[in-house]
Amino acid sequence: MRRTSFEDMNCSIAQCLEVVGEWWTLLIVRDALFGITRFDDFRTRLGIARNVLTQRLEHLVEQGVMSREPYQENPVRYDYRLTDKGRALWTVVTAMRQWGDTWAAPDGPPIESVHKTCGHVMTVQPVCSECGETMHTRDIRLQSGPGARTPDLLPTGGQ
Repeated sequence: MRRTSFEDMNCSIAQCLEVVGEWWTLLIVRDALFGITRFDDFRTRLGIARNVLTQRLEHLVEQGVMSREPYQENPVRYDYRLTDKGRALWTVVTAMRQWGDTWAAPDGPPIESVHKTCGHVMTVQPVCSECGETMHTRDIRLQSGPGARTPDLLPTGGQ
């Protein structure tokens, strides 16, 4: 069953979903962020069907999220490595993990992130890139950006 495409929607979230919104895709990215690079390792860790994994990896390569690099000649086998575009999904995957830790892990987080420098379990907090202040939805307002096609469609409410 083919889902609806968001490719014509003028929304950065919709465009992100166009690339990584299919089932399994962010779990593949998660494992790649953990250092997994080989097809069989993805398949074993995820329990995913070969054809689905093949499709998802091909899509990630086509979208520039991963690159495919041969590591064996006969038969040809590949490592799948995150590109800069793929590594930039770390904050997305981490935000989803933290949400899951809070709202969907009644026994506590299955894994924790430890900051190598200080040795403490850490969470990622959104901060203003200009002043460094911790951000909440109530602290922001939306305005049309340079890529807006219809500036009058901005939402007027907020959380």
